[in-house]
Amino acid sequence: VAARRGKEADCHKLLKKLLGAVPGPGRAQLHDPEAGFWMGPEQWMIGAPSESHEDLAERLKGLLGDAASVTEQTGAWVCFDVIGPAMQDMCERLCSVPIRQMQAGDAQRTVIHHLGCFVIRRTAADHIRILGPRASAGSLHHALVATAQALDTGSYGSDAPA
Repeated sequence: VAARRGKEADCHKLLKKLLGAVPGPGRAQLHDPEAGFWMGPEQWMIGAPSESHEDLAERLKGLLGDAASVTEQTGAWVCFDVIGPAMQDMCERLCSVPIRQMQAGDAQRTVIHHLGCFVIRRTAADHIRILGPRASAGSLHHALVATAQALDTGSYGSDAPA
């Protein structure tokens, strides 16, 4: 979603109606079933379960009207949830986000395995969501698995139990 010039206030009002709040820089609104995070000035990524929101882009176009432009992104992104007690150690090895300072709803753009990604801190203390380019899903998955395996074997010298 990108607010159109001169329609920013209208876009904010409608996004607030949908999400409960409009995410600002570095933030996500972890609303259910729709959620969204800030991507840039007057730009947000909005997501929802595909089972119930297969037509999300069309719904957003209907809701936002001429207040915003909506670009379908369903096929462009892959989503990985990293959950568990070693999540912070894993995240520190994957990218440069300040994971130990991040709170629920924080969202950061970063690079993982040479790929531009977003890391969103979820409500559970041991949970992050990583969004990356779908075209590189295999490479991103490989980086996640290799890092998790390295943590498990202690090859990174982690403080986490091996």
